Amino acid sequence: MKTHEILYQTLAQAKDYVNGEQLAQEMGLSRTSIWKAIQRLEKEDIEIESVKNRGYKILSGDLLIPQVIEEHCPLTVSYNPQCQSTQLDAKNAMEAGGHSSTLYLAPYQMAGKGRFGRDYFCPSQGGIYMSLHLKPNLPFDQAPAYTLMVAAAIYKALKNLALLDVDIKWVNDIYYKGKKVGGILTEAISSIETGLITDVIIGVGINFAITDFPKELKDKAGSLFESQPPISRNELIVEIWKEFFTTPEEELIYLYKQRSLVLGKEVRFEQNQTSYQGLAKDISDNGQLLVQLEDGQERWLNSGEISLTKWWKRVYKKSRPGVGFFDPWCWALFSEMVCPVHFLKAREKYDTSE
Repeated sequence: MKTHEILYQTLAQAKDYVNGEQLAQEMGLSRTSIWKAIQRLEKEDIEIESVKNRGYKILSGDLLIPQVIEEHCPLTVSYNPQCQSTQLDAKNAMEAGGHSSTLYLAPYQMAGKGRFGRDYFCPSQGGIYMSLHLKPNLPFDQAPAYTLMVAAAIYKALKNLALLDVDIKWVNDIYYKGKKVGGILTEAISSIETGLITDVIIGVGINFAITDFPKELKDKAGSLFESQPPISRNELIVEIWKEFFTTPEEELIYLYKQRSLVLGKEVRFEQNQTSYQGLAKDISDNGQLLVQLEDGQERWLNSGEISLTKWWKRVYKKSRPGVGFFDPWCWALFSEMVCPVHFLKAREKYDTSE
């Protein structure tokens, strides 16, 4: 572990200021080396207060440490401090013969992309940006519902570590206090020759402790923590993948449905350039959304085919009581299982009129 990483862990665990001389003795370094390590942490956008005769104290920010993550979960971590996109890092490594069960991690992304290639806001501090490469080698109809499972693992991890209850908007967005705080982008690669899904890349972006959003996002985007978090990003990353790998798939699917923002609500969606409205009744184990249309017909929706535009509680009037790789590889998206959907005008509406 590097000097500034060891220093960060020491300061992060301390409840008060830590004297520079004490740090130098404990780490077997000169005071100059400690000072340089402090400067390195500040370049990582970690705010450190220095008080004469008292020492150093972290005020805000934290440090991603690959070795800490590797020690606590069965993954190899590839860390890129100058990252364009963790999805791109994973794809490039895969083409070069990279091993599966590798987590591609970055402190920020210079060219992060969301669903349909849309730009993704990635500040230099306070976010989690990672992509996991897996090699399932399974037929399409036997592949797990990766997006649903990761979304539920995020919920479970936050509940375990910080007692936070996040919600999930079908199919891939994480919400907290009515604002989007995370998203999942899952891509798959299949072999034309065998028909098997050979590789899966699961991208995750989480607004961990971001306080400054662009004006156009302030009403839509939020953060898990608005002040210094009680947990670190390292701890949350470890807990997410621990839950993903150890929790039975059935339990994760159950939790996904329990935390759904749309089930039991009216939804409006567009399919083949036609607008529909109905009641969201169920989510299948592979991620399809069952909607009962206004004419009574039921329709299963695949996230790769439609855009959910609005969702709101159904409130009845008093008069209505009751109720690239093309050779030999082929890029493929899981339409009903793992493909995240882009949601427009993501704001819940409540009709409380009589």
